[in-house]
Amino acid sequence: MKVVSSQFIKSIVDHDHIFEDGIPQVAFIGRSNVGKSSIINSLTNQGNLARTSSFPGRTQMINVFLINKALYFIDLPGYGYARVSHETRDNLASIIDWYFFTPGHNQKKVVLIIDAVVGPTKDDLEMLQKLVDFRKDIIVIANKIDKLKRKDYNSQINKIQQAVGSHRIIPLSTKEKTGINELLQEIL
Repeated sequence: MKVVSSQFIKSIVDHDHIFEDGIPQVAFIGRSNVGKSSIINSLTNQGNLARTSSFPGRTQMINVFLINKALYFIDLPGYGYARVSHETRDNLASIIDWYFFTPGHNQKKVVLIIDAVVGPTKDDLEMLQKLVDFRKDIIVIANKIDKLKRKDYNSQINKIQQAVGSHRIIPLSTKEKTGINELLQEIL
């Protein structure tokens, strides 16, 4: 299956009826600047559907995209470091917690994105554990594999696998389009 249509619907910061309309949701979460929006753009084959930036903390709301008129891609703010005030960072954390951990918010899949070069951070592992505790269906992405040195690739992927346990990892590069079809098969 592939993406044949995609459209930005709206940005949200708190309760919205869209989360109750019965359309399945695939949520994209990860540290600030890990490539959440770039992955959505690659999956939809639209370079500017989701706004990207080299500025950590650009996404400050929940952005909703309708895919194939049958599924929502949910682009969440990043957690961890962002070039924003502590108050804004706390607000972003609240938005993430509200979306994932409020009863009634159900995601078909949660795509947890980890920087393949940096490896899993304390924040990544804490988010993974919270998602597991709330019984979310998780796909782990090792993003930016194109930035890994060839000699370091296997050891870095193994390091990520050890840290995330039994969760399947999809190595991905939006630049080289590696892993995109594999991820699409998992979520569509």
